[in-house]
Amino acid sequence: MTAGTTTGTYLDRILENTIAELKARQAQIALATLEAEARAMPAAISMTAALRHSGVAIIAEVKRASPSKGPIAPGIVATEVAVDYIAGGTSAISVLTDERFFHGSLGDLRSVSTLAHDSAVPVLRKDFVIDVYQIAEARTAGADAILLIVAALADEALLELHSAAVDAGMDALVEVHDEAELNRALAAGATLIGVNNRDLRTFEVDLATTERIAALVPPEVTLVGESGIRTRADVERLGRAGVHAVLVGETLMRAPDRAAALRELLR
Repeated sequence: MTAGTTTGTYLDRILENTIAELKARQAQIALATLEAEARAMPAAISMTAALRHSGVAIIAEVKRASPSKGPIAPGIVATEVAVDYIAGGTSAISVLTDERFFHGSLGDLRSVSTLAHDSAVPVLRKDFVIDVYQIAEARTAGADAILLIVAALADEALLELHSAAVDAGMDALVEVHDEAELNRALAAGATLIGVNNRDLRTFEVDLATTERIAALVPPEVTLVGESGIRTRADVERLGRAGVHAVLVGETLMRAPDRAAALRELLR
């Protein structure tokens, strides 16, 4: 996708807002300034390496709200959630930075990254990345990885952004929803791929999406299952399908004891 085209899903509204907010930030801080700051940052921690170990790893997500679920945990402090996740044994932390639809911020990313890096836990900037400016923002805020959503990007943009992330020393978690998007991700050089089990049009979630696509993923690619993971049985099911990790947000954010809930998923 490029600016001005549509997906026919809720993504269109989010991307329209992303473009407007991005333009405002670009007017405040020049890309060259951000890139200089990014180059001065300590080296990023490899998220791919953190997810490649025995058993299914967890990427635990800091998430206050979503378009499909509305408010999830509106009053949380991001660093307090991150402390729980680290105590529970997470392999990585995902931080939503979209403000309007997910109630996150770059401030959340910055504070969580500072805390997580003390425990050598990598952090993902979860947002709708459409420009290299956002990659520089992410690195400056301490992110080790970014999310690239294939459905939101034309092939040329996907390739450019993936290359920019690699050049910045970061991982790119490239998200797909079907086989056609998987082929596009692989063509762009993706080595860390997430399969989103949520249908963009209906919001329905089906873990069989990951199972179906996993069979087509080359063994050298690190595979992450996203959306709909609620129980240890779900983790084991996707593990049998071949995933190396799962990304879990809502289930953990709603849990009264997030560390215990995470340990239950990992047991």
